[in-house]
Amino acid sequence: MSLLFEDVYSMCAWMVDEFASAELRAAWLPRLATMERLASYCLTEPGAGSDAGSLTTSARRDGEHFVLNGSKAFISGGGETDVYVVMCRTGQPGPRGVSCLLVENGTPGLSFGKKERKMGWNAQPTRAVIFEDCRVPVTNLVGAEGQGFSIAMKGLNGGRINIASCSLGAAQASLELARDHVLVRKQFGQRLADMQHTQFSLARAATDLVAARMMVRNAAAALQTNHPDTVALCSMAKLFATDRCFEIVNSALQLFGGYGYLKDYGVEQYLRDIRVHQILEGTNQVMQLLIARRVLGE
Repeated sequence: MSLLFEDVYSMCAWMVDEFASAELRAAWLPRLATMERLASYCLTEPGAGSDAGSLTTSARRDGEHFVLNGSKAFISGGGETDVYVVMCRTGQPGPRGVSCLLVENGTPGLSFGKKERKMGWNAQPTRAVIFEDCRVPVTNLVGAEGQGFSIAMKGLNGGRINIASCSLGAAQASLELARDHVLVRKQFGQRLADMQHTQFSLARAATDLVAARMMVRNAAAALQTNHPDTVALCSMAKLFATDRCFEIVNSALQLFGGYGYLKDYGVEQYLRDIRVHQILEGTNQVMQLLIARRVLGE
C-alpha cells in the first residue's frame, strides 16, 4: 500500500475506533487493523471543498435505515475499498447538521465514477462516490447525529500530520538523490558539488527539512496529548512542511538539470506526487485561516 493512501486509511480507522459504537468497532477494527479490509474518507463534494460545512449529501431517516443521496468527489480508493466513512447532512444547514455513516461497498444504491486521470498520486485510484437511495442501517451511524462535522475535523488533524510526513519522505529522498548526483556530475571542469551555489542549495534544503520535521513531530505530540493548540499546531506543520518540502524537491530536480525531468530518475515523480499535499486535508490557504484564528484568539 502506498504511503499516500495510508493517510486516508489511518484517518478512517482512527475515527471508527474513537467514535463508533462497540458493535461497529468489533465488526470493523480487527479487519482494518490487519488491512484485511480498507476504508475511504468521504467528505469533499463537487460543490463543497474547503467549505466542508456546506455539504449537501443527505441522509433521511426511514425506520431503521438512513436513505443516502448525493455524491462525493476526489475519494481516494473509491471503488476499491471495503467501507466508506461518509459525512452527510441529517439535519439543519451548516456544520451542526452533519452526521457520519459507515457505508459498506456493495450496498445497493452505492456506485462510483470513472477513475480520475491525475498529475500524480497514481499509486491509488481516485473516483467519485455516488449515493442513489442508498439504504444504510441506523446502527452504522458513527457518533451521534449532528456530530459528523466535529468527527471529520478531528480526523483531519491527524490527516494533516500524515500528509506533512509524506512530504518529509519525498523531500528526504529527493535531497539524497540530488546529493549523489552532484557528487559525480561534472560541468565546467569540476563537480557540481564543488560549486558554492550547489552547496548553498543543499544547505538550505537540509535546514528546511530539519525544521519541517521538528514541526511535524511537535504537532504529533500535541495531538497525542490533546494540547489546546492542537488544531493550530497541526495546521502550522502541514502548511510549513508541505510548502518547504515542495521547494526542496523542486530544487533537487533543478540540480539534476535536464535529467531531473526524465522519468528514468525518481525525482520527477516525487515532484508530481508532492504537489497535491498543498491541497489535501485542507488547502494551505485554509491552514493559514485556522492559524490566524488562534493568533487572534478567536
